[in-house]
Amino acid sequence: MHKNIPRYPVYMLIILPPSETKAHGGTGQPLDFSQLSFPQLHATRQEIAAELQSLPVDEAMEVLKLSEKLRGEAESNQGLFTTPTMPAVLRYTGVLFDALDAPSLPTWDRLAIGDALFGVLRASDPIPHYRLSGGSKLGGRTMKSRWGKQITQALEGVDELIVDLRSGTYQQLGRVKDAVTVRVESLQDDGSRKVVSHFNKHYKGLLARELALSPADAYSAADVAAIARAAGMTVEEPGPGSSELTLVVKR
Repeated sequence: MHKNIPRYPVYMLIILPPSETKAHGGTGQPLDFSQLSFPQLHATRQEIAAELQSLPVDEAMEVLKLSEKLRGEAESNQGLFTTPTMPAVLRYTGVLFDALDAPSLPTWDRLAIGDALFGVLRASDPIPHYRLSGGSKLGGRTMKSRWGKQITQALEGVDELIVDLRSGTYQQLGRVKDAVTVRVESLQDDGSRKVVSHFNKHYKGLLARELALSPADAYSAADVAAIARAAGMTVEEPGPGSSELTLVVKR
């Protein structure tokens, strides 16, 4: 099966954070909102995109807090509706996506990305290069106020178990009650633990890869933990009333 053609149900949807850095280019037709998943988000997507595209470059650099060295990032937003697209999971780059290694996966059915411009995307949704972060403001309004409850409502309509690997900024754009979340802790030589910050994305990328590859379905945090353990990872299940797994790594 071609990885760009979703097949449902997949019984687990892994939501990844986006990346500030993105691959350039693409071979797909320019942005077409009708080709994106979660059509209930289209109106806000179009509103944000139109505003982002119309910003003069100097103003965009200020709004997006970009240095002169990154002027090209602000300029790319002006081509939002005319430049080529590529699947979202290939557009995003960086530590997490390096670990995920999406091109080598046989299918992307279980993968999604939470994002400031598009809200939430399935991995194969075709998007252009752009620059906008979850902490940005457009027209004086935060992304959180722009999206309101829309992302939450869209994800609440998903039948699959949601494994939410988004960072805090993107979780705040649309929290999902009962989603499985993951905390990464490193085991120190003295037996103590520290919350992993710098390599957090790397380990979440590795976990997402194993979940995407597994032939097993997941209906609970315990099922997600079992898949991770089968891949050789050390995972602790949550206590009563929690759905947060702890991934323990050695540094």
